[in-house]
Amino acid sequence: MIKIIVFFCLLCGLGKLQAQELNARVTILAPQVSNISKPTVEALQKTIRDFLNNNKFSNESYKPEERIDCSFIITINSWDGGSGYTAEAQIQSSRPVFNSSYNSTLLNMSDKNFDFSYNDGSTIDFSDQNYISNISALLTYYAYTIIGLDKDSFSKSGGTSYFKKAQNIINLAQASGNAGWRAADGLRNRFWFNENTLNPIFGELRIFIYYYHLNGLDQLTDNDKGLKQILGALPALQQMDKQKLGSIFPNVYFATKAEEITNVLSKLNGQERMQAYNMLAEIDPANIGKYEGLKK
Repeated sequence: MIKIIVFFCLLCGLGKLQAQELNARVTILAPQVSNISKPTVEALQKTIRDFLNNNKFSNESYKPEERIDCSFIITINSWDGGSGYTAEAQIQSSRPVFNSSYNSTLLNMSDKNFDFSYNDGSTIDFSDQNYISNISALLTYYAYTIIGLDKDSFSKSGGTSYFKKAQNIINLAQASGNAGWRAADGLRNRFWFNENTLNPIFGELRIFIYYYHLNGLDQLTDNDKGLKQILGALPALQQMDKQKLGSIFPNVYFATKAEEITNVLSKLNGQERMQAYNMLAEIDPANIGKYEGLKK
């Protein structure tokens, strides 16, 4: 009996050690595709969800409650009747704010080139060392990107190793000919988002993510120290190359966070709100309309 109890304890411990990183919700839509059946869509949806939730993308231990909430909304635009799908996707991830019920969005990215091949009833295999299929590469790339951003929110540039893993997926996938993996495929694609995360030019933005979340939002329930930390982190962003402000990483990040930042910093006094507004207007002119709330 003792041996059985020990055995089950070991199994439980092993399960915790091997707990996966993602808690992914997957929704597949095909509103304009008449030749695709509901069971096919549902089966594909489950296969993608299982890939994201059942594979381990790191050697780290995640408790069930520590898994990263994320969602993939995949819209199929056409299907060739066999294995070929053209699609686009909206990928989101968030992390909880300490001592609150609020989840703060870290990533909200649109991918217009989410095309893939998939045979009904098959599984999607995972490899971080070989290119298996475009759907496997797409999901693995975003898994690493999601984990990298989450790590950045808990430690300064803590996601670097995961952004490098995503970079390796890009390098493996480039020979496939699928769009979005190469620099020449446009300025708003997976290649450039990853390039930006690893480019020292955007190092201050990654450090801001840390200050904003761990030293900012996570401290708001206790006192106004968190507000001061966020305000104090903004000047460093003013040092970013103004010619690079339209790049995909800052563009996606601030489009995701501008409204939230405004709501959070609106708790500052009038003089500090104007100070924050002036800095944000310079740092992120594309979303200046959202920051107008700080002037009230």
